Amino acid sequence: MAEHTYHLQRYTGVASRYTCPKCGRKRCFTLYVDENDQPLHESVGKCDHSSSCQYHYTPRQYFLDHPDKASPRDSHIREDTTSLALPPKPLCTIPDEIVERSCRPNVHSHLTAYLSTFIDPLVLEMVVEAYKVGVTRSRDTIFFQIDAYGRCRTGKIMKYNPDTGHRVKDANCPGRIDWVHSAMKRARQLPEDWQLSQCLFGEHLLMQHPNMPVALVESEKTAIICAALVPEALWLATGGKSQLSESRLSVLHGRRVTAFPDIDAYEEWQRKLSSLTGYNITVSNLLEKNASVEDREAQIDIADWLIRWKQGREIPVPIPKSILAVLDRIPADQRDAFLALVSDFDLVPVMGSSMHPP
Repeated sequence: MAEHTYHLQRYTGVASRYTCPKCGRKRCFTLYVDENDQPLHESVGKCDHSSSCQYHYTPRQYFLDHPDKASPRDSHIREDTTSLALPPKPLCTIPDEIVERSCRPNVHSHLTAYLSTFIDPLVLEMVVEAYKVGVTRSRDTIFFQIDAYGRCRTGKIMKYNPDTGHRVKDANCPGRIDWVHSAMKRARQLPEDWQLSQCLFGEHLLMQHPNMPVALVESEKTAIICAALVPEALWLATGGKSQLSESRLSVLHGRRVTAFPDIDAYEEWQRKLSSLTGYNITVSNLLEKNASVEDREAQIDIADWLIRWKQGREIPVPIPKSILAVLDRIPADQRDAFLALVSDFDLVPVMGSSMHPP
């Protein structure tokens, strides 16, 4: 007799996520469906909030509870959970209340204090809130890694100079880089066997903005700056040049992605990303084509390029003819930033698609 296979429904947009029957949160519940993508029952599924809600009702449990609902085919059911790319279980996470207590968009860290000198404060506050950027009592910045299912994997704690916006790299400075899970372990707030499993910074925004083009950069700081200056795209960060792994990029299946490596990582990222199959990722050569010798020595990234524009310096990027016709629909103070990227990123202005209001 043929097996009846159920699996967690693949993500195809917000319409494929439902309200959890236990915690009542919207768009966080994944149903079990059969080979024809038909749900078994509205209660049979898994809540994405595994640390707080923990609701997971499987087809096998459902038929044990409701034997009258089982058909002969269902006596041989097989639960296939491999079709949904979920992290290995058990997944260790940071409690939601830690994130909520640390995220205070109206309180400046040393980094956001610097960014506020050239980014509109209201826009900056909205970006900080959207990306769940936290701040410590000593005004260090916390870049929380929250996955596509709303689970906090960890947080990277970094010290910045408030006058320059540069990361503090002095080896004699204690705690210039730390991690939330490490700090909690030291305070015995997490078990010793707690294991780290990282994700992209900003990943939690993918489900909130399923139609936005995605831009991939190295550092979290770069993602924040670019999100504020070019909100037409959803900016995610790997956390470093060497953190570009297929396991971390798996959430980008089905998305149009443009990668903006730092100037010193162009060849490495191009090689790694060209070897992947099943992805729609383009590696931008914007910096590679236009960077000066000084830029290469300084190892600039796309955020440096945009800050240069914001500070009034010229960016020598050609304007495609196809863009000229829509320039009058773009606010004058945003045109230069837009033009700096369109030749490589192919941005298309769509009313209402931006994460932030104009």
